[in-house]
Amino acid sequence: MYNRYSTFVLRWLKVPPEPHAPQGDPASLRVFRAGKNFYRLRLFAWSVTQVLAFAGIVFWAFVFVSVEETARIEKARRAATARAVAGHPATLVEQADQALTALKATQQTGLKPAAPAAPNAAKKPVRRRVRVGGWDGFLQVFVELAIMLPPWAFPILWALKILGLTLYLLQLPLTYAIRRLDFEMRWYMVTDRSLRIRTGVARVQEITMSFANLQQVEVSQGPLQRVLGLADLKVQSAGGGDVAPGRQRHEDSLHIGYFHGVDNAHEIRDLIQERLRRFRDSGLGDPEEMQRAALAAVHVAPVETASSTDADVLAAARELAAEARALRVALN
Repeated sequence: MYNRYSTFVLRWLKVPPEPHAPQGDPASLRVFRAGKNFYRLRLFAWSVTQVLAFAGIVFWAFVFVSVEETARIEKARRAATARAVAGHPATLVEQADQALTALKATQQTGLKPAAPAAPNAAKKPVRRRVRVGGWDGFLQVFVELAIMLPPWAFPILWALKILGLTLYLLQLPLTYAIRRLDFEMRWYMVTDRSLRIRTGVARVQEITMSFANLQQVEVSQGPLQRVLGLADLKVQSAGGGDVAPGRQRHEDSLHIGYFHGVDNAHEIRDLIQERLRRFRDSGLGDPEEMQRAALAAVHVAPVETASSTDADVLAAARELAAEARALRVALN
């Protein structure tokens, strides 16, 4: 089941197939992959992200249901209060007359009036502070907003909520496949003359470095990587210290390559250093540059001015190229 789905994802994302071996002897090719714990670590991070996303969906669904029910009850209460005020026969003037009559009746019964308040106390009005905070205050904000919404707004909100939950369930197999394929589609290739790194599924990145330009090989390992037995191997070629402004220094530089999450970083480092030393001791240089130089030597003279001397130079260049190829085969 997973193989079919992964094939569909690779075809849908147009991920290129397995990369070709870099320049060098095919017999010297070594292919390295990321460690199993690297995949487990990334799968754990994916699981935590999905759990938090599902918890957020459940939380906001609960808030939505509570706000909708509270808003419905509050609307009904406010409507009943408005009808009661509109149908009450007493006006403000009548209520004032009733209060004055009650005050006169109290004075006639011989009750002493209350002591006058102090002048300073009369100047200070009584302030009542109603504080609404915490969870009730959080819900009250959404309740007030819900009361202002028209009746047809809640069905639309419910439809959006169901759509969001559906998209969440649909993305689960897709993001899982991408996370697993990101581990499976990591290629770290090393030959006797160059190396090639291919990573990524949604964003494919491929870097090829020749040993003629390789300058530095470095192993780095964080605390969590030490626990899991993983490490990162960084290889840097000439020009790796110059990065264009606005560009990430490590990840996007074409002069720096990473063997991410390998469990044999020291073995890979020793292999690269050994082959790099043999490559430099041979003194052959970059084979592509030698080929371009030989072709330039062959085509150094124009055809229309060819002479017996030019023919001798051409023959000598071909003989030199043949001897260089023979020497390269003998050293390998």
